[in-house]
Amino acid sequence: MKILLLGKNGQVGWELQRSLAPLGELIALDRQTVDGLCGDLSDIDALRSTIRKVKPDVIVNAAAYTAVDKAEAEIDLADLVNGQASRVMAEEAASLDAWLIHYSTDYVFSGRGATPWREADLVAPVNRYGASKLAGEQAIIASGCKHLIFRTSWVYAARGNNFAKTMLRLAREHEALNVIADQIGAPTGAELIADVTALALQKVRLNSELTGIYHLAASGEVSWHGYADYVINFARSQGELLAVKVVNPIDTTDYPTPARRPLNSRLNTQKLRDNFSLYLPDWQSGITRMLREVLNK
Repeated sequence: MKILLLGKNGQVGWELQRSLAPLGELIALDRQTVDGLCGDLSDIDALRSTIRKVKPDVIVNAAAYTAVDKAEAEIDLADLVNGQASRVMAEEAASLDAWLIHYSTDYVFSGRGATPWREADLVAPVNRYGASKLAGEQAIIASGCKHLIFRTSWVYAARGNNFAKTMLRLAREHEALNVIADQIGAPTGAELIADVTALALQKVRLNSELTGIYHLAASGEVSWHGYADYVINFARSQGELLAVKVVNPIDTTDYPTPARRPLNSRLNTQKLRDNFSLYLPDWQSGITRMLREVLNK
């Protein structure tokens, strides 16, 4: 099996290099051109040419435009990378009879209510980033290619920047922090996403009827404020010297941003767990593991 991985240096892409390597020949690309192969999703022609040269059995797209606030101004670029590039990958996958594995987001929903979103729920993105990711999903489905689309939320990894690392840095510098308390979701580790991807890929290769959209997130739920509290309390328990004395809960309206954020990022993962016989660990276990790695560096 030949696997083409795009976005190899992102949080999820980095972990996918590990999880996919035992499954077959892995060709992992980032935006740079190497040996005539290019994984730059903003260069549609190069992307199409690369897929035709490689002729993969599986395309795994871990690349995306993820600058949520900048997408409000860079509409065309967000649509190109998240929408049009997905269409090209899907078209080429269909012509090769290859699988396309793609990652999307809870931002395709309105963010209203408190019920975890199911795969078939009505989509209604509240910002340009969400709209561009939805366009990518729709293009993949319309192509008729064999696909797995994993919608996830609040992704983190020990590699690169993330919310937990930011909270630790701020907690060392400030006595008081203000953190949003009315957005609810589940922090989901890139390691978990990569491991589920590898397992799911093996199963769909044997049963193509498993094609479709799946929600993939850690179990449980928490606000950003609760998440920050957990990170700070754990760091203190490990002997970290922190200046912070209070973490104040605030509303989303108290922290305006160019792009609207959904309040409800909960994802119902029942379909994924049932179809692939999976157990998804609680969000705390992944965060704890990541923090131990970060704090021991």
